[in-house]
Amino acid sequence: MVSTVKKPEFEELRPGVKAPAKETILTPRFYTTDFAAMAKMDISPNEDELKAILEEFRTDYNRHHFVRNEEFNQSWDHFDEETRRLFVEFLERSCTAEFSGFLLYKELGRHLKGKSPVLAECFNLMARDEARHAGFLNKALSDFNLSLDLGFLTKSRDYTFFQPKFIFYATYLSEKIGYWRYITIFHHLEKNPEHRIYPIFRFFDNWCQDENRHGDFFDAIMKAQPSTLNDWRARLWCRFFLLSVFGTMYLNDTQRAGFYESLGLDARDYDKEVIEKTNQTAGRVFPVILDVEHPEFYDRLEICIKNNERLRAIEDTNAPKPVKFLQKLPSYVSNGWQFIKLYLLKPIRVDNLAGTVR
Repeated sequence: MVSTVKKPEFEELRPGVKAPAKETILTPRFYTTDFAAMAKMDISPNEDELKAILEEFRTDYNRHHFVRNEEFNQSWDHFDEETRRLFVEFLERSCTAEFSGFLLYKELGRHLKGKSPVLAECFNLMARDEARHAGFLNKALSDFNLSLDLGFLTKSRDYTFFQPKFIFYATYLSEKIGYWRYITIFHHLEKNPEHRIYPIFRFFDNWCQDENRHGDFFDAIMKAQPSTLNDWRARLWCRFFLLSVFGTMYLNDTQRAGFYESLGLDARDYDKEVIEKTNQTAGRVFPVILDVEHPEFYDRLEICIKNNERLRAIEDTNAPKPVKFLQKLPSYVSNGWQFIKLYLLKPIRVDNLAGTVR
């Protein structure tokens, strides 16, 4: 049965092809790196673990998983306009994030071919997984009579350059937080099936295992490169990336609380659980984790949420751009100050060898 859902009002590049969401500091980013430096890495200190992970990638546990079933073949016109908008936004953001991973991993696999065969094959197989995820999400958009032009995204998006070690921190956290996001939603909907209002969530259990394996790969790379973990600079950068990933997710999700409400979840409670689990997981490799139970941690993020509400309200006015900027400036400054204070909260030191926290 073909979906007859009314098309929501989205800007389109051409009929049925959604224009990409405007890039902001909170939208999924595309990355590039120093490929030559990556090719020179010595992985011998942890090559056995990396080869074991490569064997898991070759097995391709999910090669038959991402197949749409009959449950998708229905009309979604029972979704009200706001729910449709939230689902399209969720699918677009998720697809863009997965496609970003595909592009990065594909380029790494290409540049490392013949120079670091184990890493090259691992990146190529992770690119396979990310392409599969992005394609599945993009196909889901067709249920709402839309799709993304991923080729256009490749050419039109700005790319952020990170040194290899920063790529490791960012992608490790991205993959691990993706695991906890998916598995938390899956377990919630298992207990509350009345809130499983769209069939894609049935796929999250196996899906998140791809994210987990990818995260384990970056864990193994960092352990093969001790300089990424064992000095004072590493501790500062790990704090920075943990705060960036947690803060971005919290601000994004609370802004889209209606999506989580449609699944029977409270966005803040959901994010706190995901942050706690990801923070604990990061302690298996990072030299420090954040004290997310400190009373200031979420209080300061809540101030940022209020600031962002003011920024959106100002943006929606008809004031000239210079006036808008002056009106926004106090909120920008406040947001920056809140994140500085959060960064300066005393972290929790982790003894990776003993597996204990101190």
